[in-house]
Amino acid sequence: MLNYKRYLVSTKNLSILCTIAAFIVVFDGQTSAATIDYSPPFKEASFYSTTISANNDLADIYYPRPSDVNSGSYSSPIVLLLQGALVDKSFYSDYASLVARYGFVVVVPNHFRPLPINPNSPPSLLSETSRIGAVLSQIAIEHTKTTSPIASVVDTQRLGLLGHSFGGAVGLSVIGNKCLPGSYLCQEPFTRPKELLAGAFFGANLRNPISNQFVPIANDGIAVALIQGDIDGVALPERAQSTFDKIQTPPKTLITVTGANHFGITNVNNPAGANPDLNTATLEPAVGIETIARWSALFLRANMLKDRAGFDYTADSRFMKYSSSSL
Repeated sequence: MLNYKRYLVSTKNLSILCTIAAFIVVFDGQTSAATIDYSPPFKEASFYSTTISANNDLADIYYPRPSDVNSGSYSSPIVLLLQGALVDKSFYSDYASLVARYGFVVVVPNHFRPLPINPNSPPSLLSETSRIGAVLSQIAIEHTKTTSPIASVVDTQRLGLLGHSFGGAVGLSVIGNKCLPGSYLCQEPFTRPKELLAGAFFGANLRNPISNQFVPIANDGIAVALIQGDIDGVALPERAQSTFDKIQTPPKTLITVTGANHFGITNVNNPAGANPDLNTATLEPAVGIETIARWSALFLRANMLKDRAGFDYTADSRFMKYSSSSL
């Protein structure tokens, strides 16, 4: 795979949910027709709420609901969703449910701490790197607790990250194994967990808060996807490009979603309490959420599960040629 392929997806193409698509796949000069299903493998997802014992964060946990949940053999990797600044976990429910249907246990905690600019302020919703270890420990507990809905069906050895805005910057900091001074993204000591395999982040970039320079991200082969709305008025598209250029090793990809603003990932535009995006999205909210979830989940499936459909959907064009208008 080459370093990346950048996709510019039109509103027209996004308005049709991706189910089964036929493509012409080219391998070593041989051309053949292939029918590949890019829809979620599971028709339903459920969720329950719990408390992360390490830090008392309240969290919603979304998981796939196969029809043979009691008799089947399933092992779904952990995916931690790092929230945007001041955005409550409930605003990610539609997105998290869709990602879970692709075969992941998606954990969405609320993490409160004082605002960085005023340490004496009341605690606010802000992600940080310490949440990763806390969530891994909690899911290990849930996995063995007989009363837990995800008992014995979660893969505790594989971790993916999702993130929005400030939470995406936290995720990029984790993947780069870097604690930037003055960034308020992390607390020392911090070490990237060995379970981490991939991350997909919406409306996110990573800059040094002192110099305002974009920093190298030594991802050591951990797969990174940046998904960016083209009319994002908070995390500007050119900042996503600059961050993408600093990710040092493939696989990596940058996906531009036409008509999406900074809150294309949340249930509502400009959620209560968050700093608003003054740009008005032109993409229908449900279409935007489904699109961002599909790209996120298939990228994670490709790089965490070695899933063929995920690779085909997000791979470089030297392995596959297709027109997005066929979706």
